[in-house]
Amino acid sequence: MSFAPGKVILHRNTRHDRIGWVRPARVVSDDERGLLLWVAQGSVVAHEVDQDGLTLRDMPFADWVRQSYQLVQLPWSGPGVLKLVRPGAAHSVWWFRDEVGRFSGWYVNLEEPAVRWQEGDLAGVDIVDQDLDVWVDPDRSWRWKDEGEFTERLGFPDHYWVSDAAAVRAEGERVIRDIEAGRFPFDGTWCDFAPDPAWATPTEMPPGWDRPPARLLRA
Repeated sequence: MSFAPGKVILHRNTRHDRIGWVRPARVVSDDERGLLLWVAQGSVVAHEVDQDGLTLRDMPFADWVRQSYQLVQLPWSGPGVLKLVRPGAAHSVWWFRDEVGRFSGWYVNLEEPAVRWQEGDLAGVDIVDQDLDVWVDPDRSWRWKDEGEFTERLGFPDHYWVSDAAAVRAEGERVIRDIEAGRFPFDGTWCDFAPDPAWATPTEMPPGWDRPPARLLRA
């Protein structure tokens, strides 16, 4: 399954049988390098909150697992983000920029390999975010990110969506070797990316945006 450039699809993070967040994204390209997506500033997004409107990061995981949840919609408030979902890889790479559009660094999001899906005109790609990440400055200096959250949640194996911590860290270490060597996509590719000015920013979720995770439908 491939997606045509210019198409808006849903980039979704799933947690067991639930949706953690949803981001409509414009397809920039879809080729042997991967699926390149653009999430525009002001785009409607959704994320999971508890009954008080608090997110997963607002409380200890021991409290989060006792809550009930709902998805709330709001605008993407930060600068636009470019994301590369790499074929079969247990990570994606995101290009962050500052408020005036200058490249500010790469974000390596460690995740289960993405699952593509399509139902009529609605299409998307689902991941399972594994929480541990790598931040990379423009000079390719790097650091682990969210190690504390990752370690804390591993203590709740009946609730956490990560089952193999060693595999997650090993994937990060493989990517770090590419970072240090300046290999693609850490070679300057797309650091000067500019979205097509004709692309409209998605302001409403399409019907079916909260359909069950693709992994459940395929089981």
